[in-house]
Amino acid sequence: MAGIVVKPRARILHGHDWVFSSEVLKVFGKAADGEIISLKDGKDHLIGSAIYNSKSQIVARRFSRRLTLAMDMRKELIADAIEQCSASFQPASAPSASSPRDESVRSADQKHALRCIIERNDAPVRRVEGLELRSGILRGNAPLQFEIEIGGIKFGVDLLRGQKTGFYLDQKQNYGIVAGHARDRRVLDCFTNQGAFALACAQAGAADVTGVEENSGNIAAAKRNAARNELKVQWVEQDVFQFLRTAEKAEAQYDLIVLDPPSFTKTKSGLRDALRGYRELHTRAFKLLSKDGLLATFSCSHHVSDTAFSQTTTDALVDARRSARRLRRFEQATDHPVLPTIPETEYFKGLLLEMMPGR
Repeated sequence: MAGIVVKPRARILHGHDWVFSSEVLKVFGKAADGEIISLKDGKDHLIGSAIYNSKSQIVARRFSRRLTLAMDMRKELIADAIEQCSASFQPASAPSASSPRDESVRSADQKHALRCIIERNDAPVRRVEGLELRSGILRGNAPLQFEIEIGGIKFGVDLLRGQKTGFYLDQKQNYGIVAGHARDRRVLDCFTNQGAFALACAQAGAADVTGVEENSGNIAAAKRNAARNELKVQWVEQDVFQFLRTAEKAEAQYDLIVLDPPSFTKTKSGLRDALRGYRELHTRAFKLLSKDGLLATFSCSHHVSDTAFSQTTTDALVDARRSARRLRRFEQATDHPVLPTIPETEYFKGLLLEMMPGR
């Protein structure tokens, strides 16, 4: 079997699962893109199996234990989810037709007796890796559209067409936390996606709730979720920045604003533009908040650090001539674990800010 020998200080020797091109000591055998290769250290010790892709800066991604560990952990955290639901996965590597994808699926299926396993290889990042976009059922047979419940609110999940692997779950404990501040408040949920924050606030007794989302499919899903729960929300299909500009001109005010945008950058080179976007977004939101209003704001961009995110919100407060105090920080859900040796796993950050007098 072809393979790679990694350099002595390669991250994969310390718990990471990726081998970067700069960490390759040598390649042995004839490794083809998409094939399974061996990973070895400088002493010829086998450290795992990986998928090879010479077109990527990440030339090898180890698969030989990560899927099993991930599913075992999630089974403990959400005991009935694996048995009652399907498994949907979204690898970003380049497996060939009969490679780790099939091996991983077979292993997961045998261990957890899954009803259905779905492939969602339709993330745009795959194009950067030189890969085609595809999705479909790999194993089993189960309804592709079904219902889940989070915090007493029912949501429809579309495993083949919904966001990422069907539904964003890294925020699930935060919906209730934010909604705990919503009673009798005017709420604006920006980038509402399928309406989770908006619906949680409506359920908690908000005076009125507006959810803004540019994607027509997401708006349609949000409306179905509202009907499913018999909750009233005003849905606006519009670019969030444009909505905020219009709202500012109309001198609108809200008592609670949620900013939960998609990642503003997938690369380090895009960080400057991302921070510029976050600054404008926060400045406009701060201008729309009432004198004691609340802002719940989030970032899922790994390349935007906690420090950069906090500094950007601070700069936006100055731009908006507002003052605030921080009530809490938000973290990603426990089934999205942070592994210290894999910094890419710590991508999520959030703040809850309360407006206060500037003088």
